[in-house]
Amino acid sequence: MPKIKTRRAAAKRFKRTASGKFKRMKAYKTHILTKKTPKRKRNLRKSTLVSSADFKRVSQMVPK
Repeated sequence: MPKIKTRRAAAKRFKRTASGKFKRMKAYKTHILTKKTPKRKRNLRKSTLVSSADFKRVSQMVPK
């Protein structure tokens, strides 16, 4: 059987954890930062896990 190619754009955005879940960075941290509070910007720096609704889609894009 042919191997599934990894989508390179997805591989740069998602990393697999030891338990098999996917880690991602939060959105809304690139521009228009003056109106956002320091607390909100600080919380956007942290990483989070991919939701269960998107897990199947991400795992197909990043097979290993």
